[in-house]
Amino acid sequence: MNLAPPLDDALKDALDRAADEMPSAAQRRPDPLALVIFGASGDLASRKLLPALARQARLGHLPDGFSVVGVARSIMGDDGFRDLCRGVEGAEDNPRWDQFAGRFRYVAGDYGDPATFEQLASVLADVDVTCGTAGNRVYYLATNPDLFGTVARGLAAFKANEPGSGGSFARLVVEKPFGIDLDSARQLDRELHECFHEEQIFRIDHYMGKETVQNVLALRFANAIFEPIWNRRYVDHVQVTVAEELGVEHRGNFYEHAGALRDIVQNHVMQVLALTLMEPPATMEGNSIRDEKVKVLRSVVIPGSDQEVDRVVRAQYVRGKANEIELPGYREEEGVDPASLTETYVAMQLAVDNWRWAGVPIFVRTGKRLVRRETQVVMVFQRPPHLPFAGQLTRDLSTDALVLRIQPDEGISLCFGAKVPGPSFTVRTVSMDFSYSQAFPGGTAEAYERLLLDAMTGDPMLFIRTDEVEQAWHIVAPIQDAFAEGEPPLARYPVGTWGPIEADRLIESSNRQWRTP
Repeated sequence: MNLAPPLDDALKDALDRAADEMPSAAQRRPDPLALVIFGASGDLASRKLLPALARQARLGHLPDGFSVVGVARSIMGDDGFRDLCRGVEGAEDNPRWDQFAGRFRYVAGDYGDPATFEQLASVLADVDVTCGTAGNRVYYLATNPDLFGTVARGLAAFKANEPGSGGSFARLVVEKPFGIDLDSARQLDRELHECFHEEQIFRIDHYMGKETVQNVLALRFANAIFEPIWNRRYVDHVQVTVAEELGVEHRGNFYEHAGALRDIVQNHVMQVLALTLMEPPATMEGNSIRDEKVKVLRSVVIPGSDQEVDRVVRAQYVRGKANEIELPGYREEEGVDPASLTETYVAMQLAVDNWRWAGVPIFVRTGKRLVRRETQVVMVFQRPPHLPFAGQLTRDLSTDALVLRIQPDEGISLCFGAKVPGPSFTVRTVSMDFSYSQAFPGGTAEAYERLLLDAMTGDPMLFIRTDEVEQAWHIVAPIQDAFAEGEPPLARYPVGTWGPIEADRLIESSNRQWRTP
């Protein structure tokens, strides 16, 4: 029986108007523009960028006045590039993408050669006329990081860092890594700022495009039940786990110069931590959120020279079995020095010195060749001050926790104590789960889809500002220096485990333990 009163016509009309005014994906459609991809023949473009654009075309999110101009050293030509675009994932049975691809253009040339940029300027002027891109530009740097400054200078030399005739914007999308240390990050910023204003620069970290990362904001600020307990009075400690099942695969040469600290901690982990621990922003406007992220990163206590050994663990995987398959150790991987001291695992304890989080330890761990791929943030709450139950009745009871699952099974779990059915008053931990795939069966957008759309519409919220990059490097710089000096000692862990025993000792020294994903 339906007890809800019928809506009167005036109220129904008002609700219909409100629904019509809600922002939709179509209303987020960018203005006409040309997207220029430097490194268009590379792996990132073919696996991530072009498939993301194909899906956006299928969904109707791209403007009629849209074109892609690929730039790379490979000799391909317009027709070759169009064939490449038509062959990416998501292009099949996609007539809208096929139509777009038919007018895509390609420029072959060296990034340090002015002739490349002269030809690009000519192609863009032609695309404005033939495709209606209206002089608007978005440049995506999918090249090696050491070419970022070279490309920016090449664009500026032909005034391509400004909108074309009749255009209103020219933006530069920069892939990570943003430098390899604090000094190189500052140098890269100087080079980019000589050619583009800060508001034109969109530094991209694909983690920020994941729905669960963004859902941290909704969880905290749209729900009155969570925000009041999101502080040191109720939270005992915070854990961040970024576990990877794979090894370095065919990226041994790259990983030898990166390591887990630079590859994951300095960017992905710091981004997730900032969103999790920041203060409420005044609005959901991009710079308001980025201001709060920078504030909390400035509150992270930078370890002194005598603290790295006690609060940081570095390790490297060795030969072992995963799913009954024998796998090589890191030093046996292709492109890796047989005597390498590069870390494939890092665990550390951090502290945030502000009113909200003073005294709450933050534990971070990340590594390759672990049990499985899993990224999660865990807010572990304080224990009750007194349990009136006998010890045996609570042996399966762990501390209450809120688990934010970022990948691969995106969702949220609230873990708490409940009575086990039966005559005795036995209490154990249960979980209440929210799953994105079940709640939204249509599927969530891939991270690059969201971030590309934001860059094209000019929404900076999920992109990283220069002061945020610098502060993240400030935090890891002393740890980098300690690693370079051989401290702490490099531990070992077998393939297919959750890491070295030293990482367990790190957290157990404070009478806590890792929550296994």
